[in-house]
Amino acid sequence: MAGLLYLHSTLLTSASALRRRAGAPASSSRRRCRVEAKIREIFMPALSSTMTEGKIISWTAAEGDRLAKGDPVVVVESDKADMDVETFHDGFLAAVLVPAGESAPVGSAIALLAESEEEIPLAQSQFASFSPSSSPPPPQETAAQEASPPPPAPAAVSAPAPPSPATQGGVRVVASPYAKKLAKDLGVDLFSVTGSGPGGRIVAKDAEAAAAAPKKAAPVAAARPDVPLGSTVLFTTMQGAVSKNMVESLAVPTFRVGYTITTDALDALYKKIKSKGVTMTALLAKATAMALVQHPVVNSSCRDGKSFTYNSSISIAVAVAVDGGLITPVLQDADKVDIYSLSRKWKELVDKARAKQLQPHEYNSGTFTLSNLGMFGVDRFDAILPPGTGAIMALGALQPTVVGTKDGRIGIKNQMQVNVTADHRVIYGADLAAFLQTLSKIIEDPKDLTF
Repeated sequence: MAGLLYLHSTLLTSASALRRRAGAPASSSRRRCRVEAKIREIFMPALSSTMTEGKIISWTAAEGDRLAKGDPVVVVESDKADMDVETFHDGFLAAVLVPAGESAPVGSAIALLAESEEEIPLAQSQFASFSPSSSPPPPQETAAQEASPPPPAPAAVSAPAPPSPATQGGVRVVASPYAKKLAKDLGVDLFSVTGSGPGGRIVAKDAEAAAAAPKKAAPVAAARPDVPLGSTVLFTTMQGAVSKNMVESLAVPTFRVGYTITTDALDALYKKIKSKGVTMTALLAKATAMALVQHPVVNSSCRDGKSFTYNSSISIAVAVAVDGGLITPVLQDADKVDIYSLSRKWKELVDKARAKQLQPHEYNSGTFTLSNLGMFGVDRFDAILPPGTGAIMALGALQPTVVGTKDGRIGIKNQMQVNVTADHRVIYGADLAAFLQTLSKIIEDPKDLTF
């Protein structure tokens, strides 16, 4: 669902007062004139609980355009996703205060909405020197704001994107969410598409035109993306959010426990049900959730340093690398959902994550996190604990290993190294050891995973 813009109704005479507070003199003629025009300030919305500022990807409406309630006005990049944002008032877009490519704090004014077309010039003249930083906070009564908790701290601001083509440094695509979905369905590479939308944004018709165009012969060897060697590049909004979370994690006293798990039975089960759409990620998430049922303290969390919470549900977050950052889609109630539904849900979440279309509850509600580098051949590594959670488990590659059998012989078994990083304020070494023993038993005898 698209976000809703915060709008605050104000008389233009009150705007004059704001300008006086900012140091701009008010003319005597304005003091004598009673202005009846009604101008609404459009505020940067909070699109997630961790969002403190948003970057304007593009304006879908131009100054002077007539807008109806529910019309998309602007595309905003939050710390985790790009979202089309709608207005819930009729009117005319009188002035854009924050142009595409720039960022603004949550709650600051980014545009002005006039009630009538005649009021547009008046609004533009009265607010010519208006600064978003002088805007009052958004009204508390708006439904969209009530649904968003207060954000923690500002994230880094990314550099403005060039207008066209809709890429930045060869690694950034500026496209509407629908255009991204359409491009995926049609097999269109958005990096090769020039956008026709505002600010070079790729819209649906651009993706359709690219799909219909004759295909060029593919080069023998693909060139590496251009990297600005020797230059300093500002964090994207997502990179800024990841950086902030990693720094916050340093305040938590953590410890790590490793364990070796034999995966022969899990491998056999995976080969048997892979054709039904089951993924290894879903199998590992399901096994982890089933182990957490027996060890609720490992699924707990401490947020204030004075108490901890036994979470009422088991929601497994799984780290996914996306263009320009990292995000953790969440498999809700993974202990209760069957493996086939869980696999379908995981594929859906990954597609949405890579298209930057995840809703906040789909990435910020995890109670336990998995991070897997096994597909890259990494045998073991340590993961950093995400703030607000109790533990994260790093999964290494499944590797054939020479082991001693129970009858004293030497054999080869597939094994996986796992390392758990945990909050030592809540979880202790014996807790993790017991949890890993349970997890190992489930993986080595996985018959219950398909129930």
